[in-house]
Amino acid sequence: MYPETPRMTTLMMNRRSDTADSAAFLAEYAALLLGCGATCIRTEKNTRRMAGALGYGVDMCIMPSHVYVWVWKGDNEQRDMAARKTAGGGISFHLNALLSRLSWEVADNHLDYHTAVKRFKSICETAPTGGREVLLLTSLANASFCRLFGGDVAAMVIVFVSTLLGYKLKQIMLEERCDVRLTFLCASFFSATFSAGGHIFGIGSTPEIALGTSVLYLIPGVPYMNAVSDMLYHHYLCAFSRFMDAAILTACLSAGLCAGMLILGMKWF
Repeated sequence: MYPETPRMTTLMMNRRSDTADSAAFLAEYAALLLGCGATCIRTEKNTRRMAGALGYGVDMCIMPSHVYVWVWKGDNEQRDMAARKTAGGGISFHLNALLSRLSWEVADNHLDYHTAVKRFKSICETAPTGGREVLLLTSLANASFCRLFGGDVAAMVIVFVSTLLGYKLKQIMLEERCDVRLTFLCASFFSATFSAGGHIFGIGSTPEIALGTSVLYLIPGVPYMNAVSDMLYHHYLCAFSRFMDAAILTACLSAGLCAGMLILGMKWF
């Protein structure tokens, strides 16, 4: 072994600083990508793609609520680790697409570390999709589901209005930081109670379809699909966690639907 010189010590410190910063950046990237609705395998591929393009080796451990990233350069004797809590901003396909595009830009256009960090920060500041647009499109989509299941025009109108009111309540409660389970229960109860008016007052020929489809907008489809994907790629802890979260939300919306029918004195069967 040769004695360490001041120059060698400085180089090692700079190298450690570079890998530590890169580990923190990649961990933040992976945590945000995972939190906005990406699967574990997609998070791994995108993060490894960027790390490889930046000249680093990377290893990852994805847990239900945290992401751990180890980064090294050249030999793997010196590694730096960073851990970040998974972002909880909700599912966002737009943010998901921007983050995935960033990984390809780093790999294909050979962006340096500082440019990648700058673009990542600009993505983090991206404004979410307008609430009014999402509210209107969700209501139209749920009314289309009603038609798909055989509902008539009156049932479609009822579902549109009930979804509009229930989803608006959901937006308000989430903005007020209410528990997401309570939010799903209240939104489901609100939509079911309104849509039951078609059955009580005899509006249209398919009021039961209006009632059944009025809460479909609350079905957590993305978490269910992500749970299956994570299971197929051996991320069993994340798969189980996502499946249980989705199952609990489904139980909450079912409880809201049943509560609305019970209060209005409707027969279940």
